[in-house]
Amino acid sequence: MKLSQYYIPTLKEAPKDADIISAKLMTRAGLIRKTASGIYEWLPLGLRVLKKIENIIREELDRAGCNEVWLPVVQPQELWEESGRWTYYGKELLRFKDRKGAGFCLAPTAEEVITKLVSKDVSSYKQLPLCLYQFGTKFRDEIRPRFGVMRAREFYMKDAYSFAADEQSANEWYQRVYDAYVEIFTRFGFKFKAVEADTGAIGGNFSHEFMVLAQTGENEISVCPKCGYSANTEKTEIKAPSAAEQQGLREIEEVSTPNMRTIAELANFLNRPQENFIKMLIYKADDKPVAVLMRGEDELNEIKLRKFLSANEVEKADAELYAKIASSDLGFAGPVGFKQKNPNVKLLADNYIKTIVNGVAGANKLDTHLLNVNFERDFTPDAYGDFKLASKGDACPHCGAKFDFIRGIEVGHTFKLGTKYSAAMNANFLDEKQENKPMIMGCYGIGVSRVLAAAIEQSHDDNGIIWPEAISPFDICLIALDGEGEVKKKSDEVYQRLSELGYSVLYDDRDERPGSKFKDADLVGIPHRLVVGKKLLPEGKLEYKSRYAAKADFWTFAELEEKLKKTAVNISNAR
Repeated sequence: MKLSQYYIPTLKEAPKDADIISAKLMTRAGLIRKTASGIYEWLPLGLRVLKKIENIIREELDRAGCNEVWLPVVQPQELWEESGRWTYYGKELLRFKDRKGAGFCLAPTAEEVITKLVSKDVSSYKQLPLCLYQFGTKFRDEIRPRFGVMRAREFYMKDAYSFAADEQSANEWYQRVYDAYVEIFTRFGFKFKAVEADTGAIGGNFSHEFMVLAQTGENEISVCPKCGYSANTEKTEIKAPSAAEQQGLREIEEVSTPNMRTIAELANFLNRPQENFIKMLIYKADDKPVAVLMRGEDELNEIKLRKFLSANEVEKADAELYAKIASSDLGFAGPVGFKQKNPNVKLLADNYIKTIVNGVAGANKLDTHLLNVNFERDFTPDAYGDFKLASKGDACPHCGAKFDFIRGIEVGHTFKLGTKYSAAMNANFLDEKQENKPMIMGCYGIGVSRVLAAAIEQSHDDNGIIWPEAISPFDICLIALDGEGEVKKKSDEVYQRLSELGYSVLYDDRDERPGSKFKDADLVGIPHRLVVGKKLLPEGKLEYKSRYAAKADFWTFAELEEKLKKTAVNISNAR
């Protein structure tokens, strides 16, 4: 493709609202343009990368035995009501009515549609297992779209769904797609890790996230250096600590703490470590109040709380509910006497509360705290549990080793759904005994547009993008330093020959200064660059430079084909 005929509107500066490196570079390199908050136009260069990513995914899923379909973006309300998610999916589901008043939504996912499709045509165990997948646009009405296409409202995704007659077959399909994902992300050239994860609004009983490792990743991953257990910190199980011995317990003492509403303020005021504080958090779980006790320095994992309570959603109590339950303003709630005042409100405590001796807690009275509060003696929770967001110092539940933490970007997710959707939507089949049973499902997603952004987050430098070869928009960038004469003629010949050999070439034949051409080449990030100029032309040479290397080499035109095979042997294979 000649650059003089190609639409790549590069920019010297990124827009001010581009908040991460991928958003900045995608905009500057002419891959995308912003239409509205969280909604983007994909320009030729960006679309070309998306299609290369899509083709690799398609090849591996086809190889695994999956079948491609095309599902609607607009989905009817009654399907979501049948699954039970119309109400509980949340505000991210963009709902609307057509001219007849019928309810619809823009698809954020496709469990309902695919389950109904299969239920119409599959009725016997002899037709199972099967796995269907699609590529398509999805929409989630994010409350705060950010990070460019990483957390956009409209995005491009691959989702797949498996249907099986029994657990063994369902597990085999889960593993088959899992293995395909490993191959896909390996082909992309990523450094990645598959970790255990929460199933979220999709549901099911088990899932893995595929994380591209990058310091800029929005997800934190717990990794056990001893046994290899790893999980998103939202999912990470933490080994319960040993309870502190009940010795040296002091009498409770009331202390005035005027305007001390944060743990940090209290710790400084009372000269005690934050781990000695017992903070009470009040939540609503499906509109029912619940109180949770945490150590002062620990953060509550709302996902763990939701799972423990088997709730559809949990959210922090507002100031009015807090004051009603705690009999005080925000920041002064505590466990002493709580159950006597609120017998119908469940009181939960994180396992680490058992490590506190003579702790500090709210007195359920404005500007007042209690010193020397101890579990069991002064309060007894309804239940203890693992409610903590994993952090430094926490131990692996399997071997007890302390976790390491790395950051990653989620690009894929696999779920074991079980019969969550098939049972609700009557996706049944007759087994060998002619008994009616729900199909066992799996769900598998890859954020195609996120893959592109993640590649940039993992591989870039101060000059621009550094594409992995497999998903680079072009194999080679060819630059003619002169737009006319012998340089132009020789560059045209090289372009023609490389194209005949099967390489995809972006040929910069523009009438621009050499410096501008080099800057654009580095910004766009194509892995291999060839330069034809006046200085080397009399010697029968051209310049070669890898985007991954600091220095250039000089090749003769006669050895160009052989050098390319040795230097960039996978270029053609990556197409």
